Amino acid sequence: MRRKKIALIGFVLTTLLFSNTRLYAQDKRYIPIGRTKYKDTLLVAHPDTTFEKDLFDVIRSIFVKNYKQGKADSVTTKPVISIVPAVGYTLQTDLAGTLSGNVVFRTAPNTRISTITVNPAYTQKKQVIIPLQSNIWTKDNEYDFIGDFRFYKYPQSSFGLGSNSDKANENPLDYTFFRFYETVLKQITGNFYAGLGYIFDDRWNMSEKGQANGQVSDFERYASGTRSISTGVTFNALFDSRDNSINASRGFYTSLQYRDNYTFLGSTTGWRSLIVDIRKYYKFPQGSDNVLAFWSYNWLVINGRPAYLDLPATGHDPGNTTGRGYIQGRFRGAQMVYLESEYRFKITRNGLLGGVAFINAESFSGAPGTPLQRIQPGFGPGLRVKLNKVSKTNIAIDYGFGRQGSRGLFINVGEVF
Repeated sequence: MRRKKIALIGFVLTTLLFSNTRLYAQDKRYIPIGRTKYKDTLLVAHPDTTFEKDLFDVIRSIFVKNYKQGKADSVTTKPVISIVPAVGYTLQTDLAGTLSGNVVFRTAPNTRISTITVNPAYTQKKQVIIPLQSNIWTKDNEYDFIGDFRFYKYPQSSFGLGSNSDKANENPLDYTFFRFYETVLKQITGNFYAGLGYIFDDRWNMSEKGQANGQVSDFERYASGTRSISTGVTFNALFDSRDNSINASRGFYTSLQYRDNYTFLGSTTGWRSLIVDIRKYYKFPQGSDNVLAFWSYNWLVINGRPAYLDLPATGHDPGNTTGRGYIQGRFRGAQMVYLESEYRFKITRNGLLGGVAFINAESFSGAPGTPLQRIQPGFGPGLRVKLNKVSKTNIAIDYGFGRQGSRGLFINVGEVF
């Protein structure tokens, strides 16, 4: 089975390298795998890339006679529309096929790039995934409109509540899911933004297969029912001084989201949560291109009783990247405390290949009102392949290890955090 998966991964990567497609990433982001018609999403001076190489410099130098490295075009107010087929692999989905389409543009000159992306997918595990995401910046970056709309037919296993849960208690769940999120952030001063959002999560046809040992599962014990709706408002604050939001080498990032769900808006129950996302990047050693990065992601239910699948869980952050070493949903509970550190370094002088070493730790409580449980560690190495040298976008290939024999391959486009 392991050889079969390795062969499958090799086939997928080969297909990606020699076709003008988009990669379906574990964190649900879609980044062009072919030569793009735009540079990156940042309003910074583009670096001198004369001596750097990315993946397609290498491929085209092999197959194109007298190939000369070209410069990427800039995005203007004229929309750039692309629709392409794609394939990909994740630990949660196995092989996935999708039809990717996006629109990229600027609302005004000297404004950050805005994007609208839709990527319907069908996976080897019979999952239907239809996300539509948008990030629209207004003139002078005064406002940022962030949208996240999803429809999932999404079989996924749960292993019970708390970080003391046993891997042997796997319980396959099935459900259908619809999400509508819209957030508006306004620039307050410099790199500081604040704003409001509206959120709506609806899950229905929820069912479980049950644990193999026949015991009552935490899903059933939690009295989840067959449908849950969570809807309300969010209060958001953001500070971002990173030099590059795709692949930061220095700077500081903090995001706060307070979520309040109201029954008068249609929420099954009233509950409130707080997410605190903190990231810090250092060049280490100073003056080198190597980076020491730290990440703290804390997701806390303040009061109320969310539906079982609304509880904080491994790999259910917005980027779906917490907990390398464990499958998505491995740990779940009312409180989540997460820490990670990663060291990123060059392997080749031209920046084509790089490496990382990472270590993380997470702790979850069980049901609301219970304390945090055992700390669960994860660690591993990773390879980075430069996909776009201007935006510093990498293909991230990591192999993570966790407790109870948990291990697996994690593939992203862009850094994990």
